[in-house]
Amino acid sequence: MKQIIFDCERMKYVNTGLYHYCMSLGKSIEKKSRENNHEEITFFSPPAVQHYLGFQHAHLNQHSLQKFFMPSLKGYDVWHATYQGSHYLPERNKKIKVVLTIHDLNFLHEEKTEAKRAKHLKHLQKNIDRSDAIVCISDFCRKDVLTHTNTGNKPLHVIYNGTNHLAEPALTDQSYKPAGKFLFSLGSVCRKKNFHVLLPLLKQYRDMELLIAGRHDDSHYLHFIRSLARKLKVDENLRLLGNINEHEKSWYYRNCFAFALPSIAEGFGLPVTEAMSVGKPVFLSDKTALPEIGSNLAFYFRDFSASHIQHVFNKGMREYEENKMRQAILQHSENFCWDKAASEYLNVYRSLY
Repeated sequence: MKQIIFDCERMKYVNTGLYHYCMSLGKSIEKKSRENNHEEITFFSPPAVQHYLGFQHAHLNQHSLQKFFMPSLKGYDVWHATYQGSHYLPERNKKIKVVLTIHDLNFLHEEKTEAKRAKHLKHLQKNIDRSDAIVCISDFCRKDVLTHTNTGNKPLHVIYNGTNHLAEPALTDQSYKPAGKFLFSLGSVCRKKNFHVLLPLLKQYRDMELLIAGRHDDSHYLHFIRSLARKLKVDENLRLLGNINEHEKSWYYRNCFAFALPSIAEGFGLPVTEAMSVGKPVFLSDKTALPEIGSNLAFYFRDFSASHIQHVFNKGMREYEENKMRQAILQHSENFCWDKAASEYLNVYRSLY
């Protein structure tokens, strides 16, 4: 039986896209491997998150010193590095094949200095050089990788993420519950997410609130959003929720008027498929991978002027209602399935032995 190590190191950052990616894909791969009994999966995981993956499964405890001195890992066949910027690869044991998942090259599309871009590219290239097969989570990502890195003759696959199954919708006594209709958005609150461009919608829809959930990563951007909301006199209708639990997230998805993600840099966009899994109208920027994931069932901001944002939103909501788009959106979301992704990853592993 082949021995696979599935890297869950990024799960130490709770309520992030990489946390859910590792947990959902890891569980699906472990389940699929048990069905055919060809592989045994070991999770390289921080002890604090192992109960989420299941204590009955094999775990290799992750700790920070392994950045500098990884165990020899004798007896393992494949290491799946689930994050392109990982510092945890089997450098000493060259017999282990490495599958590297690349989620995005967002640092090329964000406002970063040339020195920072060069630093990120150098580290990514180092990980690519150590890998034996590469997986990108969108075709946009694949094209970015081919343009900006040297993959040599390594096989390069595209495997879409699945849609996370939403928990039972429920708010707690401490949760914020809007009184009326609301626009929902989700993601780490930082400049690339571009949330502030949605604020002019609150001037047009005075009875609507904007709820933004996610970790506050950038205090300067957080201050900017709040200041702009005050300037536009819509601060009463803006709610920055911070981290929310899975039950709250499900409630907000299911009860929102619409979902919006005007981000300028996404390798995939898990919240997009989550919102589509309950048939909601979805409004996105036309940047990076978002048009690939939303396809022709989302509505796109081509620029971020207030008039254009309002026009796209008004037109999109009319089309959603008049064309009864909910069922088509639900059907589109089914293209993104963790079990399907798991089967495709297992095929990549098997191509290496």
